[in-house]
Amino acid sequence: MHLNLALVAGSALVGFLVGLTGMGGGALMTPMLVILFNVTPASAISSDLVAALFMKPMGVAIHWKRQTVNGTLVRYLTYGSVPGALLGSYVLHLLGGSKSTQVHLQVVLGLALLVGSVAMVGRLVFPTHHTATDHVDVHRVLTIAVGAVGGFMVGLTSVGAGSLILVLLTLIYPSLRSDVLVGTDLTQALPLTAAATLGAILFGKVSFSLTTAIIIGAVPAVVVGALISSKALSVGLRPFLAGIAMLSGLKYVGMPITFLGYAAVVIGVGATALSVRTVRRLRANSDTETVHDVVALLPSGLDGDL
Repeated sequence: MHLNLALVAGSALVGFLVGLTGMGGGALMTPMLVILFNVTPASAISSDLVAALFMKPMGVAIHWKRQTVNGTLVRYLTYGSVPGALLGSYVLHLLGGSKSTQVHLQVVLGLALLVGSVAMVGRLVFPTHHTATDHVDVHRVLTIAVGAVGGFMVGLTSVGAGSLILVLLTLIYPSLRSDVLVGTDLTQALPLTAAATLGAILFGKVSFSLTTAIIIGAVPAVVVGALISSKALSVGLRPFLAGIAMLSGLKYVGMPITFLGYAAVVIGVGATALSVRTVRRLRANSDTETVHDVVALLPSGLDGDL
């Protein structure tokens, strides 16, 4: 089997950024495959899902050891996310592989990236306030519905587990500690990704040579990034990565190149201002109680997928 060394290097860069910042890889890996390596959206989504399954267990182990996982929430999220992911993979299969279908799928992927990037910026601008609560009364129907929506988006586009689900959980459970939210989201993303991977294998267009190159590049790089990550560096980089995801989404939905250039300038300025703001807030809030306000922004165990 021939490995594309450029693809391995690109995957390593994405994996390193995931480990360094805690940002989910779905918002970076799939756009990279489509834009830089001309992989069809369907194949990129399916192959990325399979590779992602190899990156998540490390983060789950870290959060489990830190006891920042709400098992009840994980269970009810899984009730919705597993069938949702399988359904999303099946819908991706039904869409077929024609050129027009791939164009439509790019638009769907673009919309998912835009929603995810806006959600990520929202987490940076309006961090969850710490209340020292790690147990909440579970709203079963709402939680299952959140899992189903997030699972469907992951199965269809590979984007959604690390931002969309987390933001929805924050809205439903505003009193839940941010580190527990992140750990819970990442833990439920493991069965979600497993279901999406199964769906991708059964219904999708998985390229195993592509998947192998991603795994070889990304998995070791995730570990390296996590080992050398720091709070200030993580918080400082995340606005720029959210900006990249937003620009990718704008390109997918059909924004002309000229306007993309203007958008890049605006997003770059905004990302710089937001980066400075969040790093200053982190440095100012040095006590343990307040640091929990921004813990969802930090690389506390590779917190899931976008």
